[in-house]
Amino acid sequence: MEHNKVIQVTHLTKTFGDFTAVNAISFEVEKGEIFGFLGANGAGKTTAMKMLIGISTPTSGKARVAGFDVFTHAEDIKRNIGYMSQKFALYDDLTVKENITFFGGIYGLSRKQIREKSALLIDELGLEKVAHSLVGALPLGWKQKLSFSVSLIHDPKIVFLDEPTGGVDPIARRQFWEMIYKAANRGTTVFVTTHYMDEAEYCDRVSIMVNGRIEALDTPKKLKEQFKAANMNDVFLKLARG
Repeated sequence: MEHNKVIQVTHLTKTFGDFTAVNAISFEVEKGEIFGFLGANGAGKTTAMKMLIGISTPTSGKARVAGFDVFTHAEDIKRNIGYMSQKFALYDDLTVKENITFFGGIYGLSRKQIREKSALLIDELGLEKVAHSLVGALPLGWKQKLSFSVSLIHDPKIVFLDEPTGGVDPIARRQFWEMIYKAANRGTTVFVTTHYMDEAEYCDRVSIMVNGRIEALDTPKKLKEQFKAANMNDVFLKLARG
């Protein structure tokens, strides 16, 4: 495996009966890269992500994530990645501190590591005052920041973010992206799906899926040049309309 490629995908395919949800996609992601994975609903991006995080077995093709084969080492993949989605979030009926402890335990950290990480995380996020409050009482933007931090608690090589900023206000989204940049600067690879086209501009490179295939993949700047578009939204519309 080439040292800096943390995700390597070749002709990855997933079919359900006669329906091909993901059609022979190929791409690579570098260490420390913020890689945007875009597509309209039904384009196949969630199915593709499920294969990469080890919870869905591909029909054919090849993929390695954090050095592990998706067919034979799905459990190793799960241990070496972080995952956050709108749907899979923290437990509302546990406190901030209890959530950190719970997920730290799931990710296999020792009690000492959990104590240290917990203190660091609460301090970094400025959550001292609400450390013993129920997560359900926090504003959505805070929940998402905490959820992201928890997905990084075990220092994964890659963090997968599935529509992480859905429903929060623009200021909270901006702060969330600052956290993404920090993580990437520390060498964590960030694989993010989003339907906010302004967020696509923040990625190092962007792939756009249409009907199960990757129809475009490049830096936002080059994609805009290629499609003679003013912004990523225009690129996306031109592709989606074929």
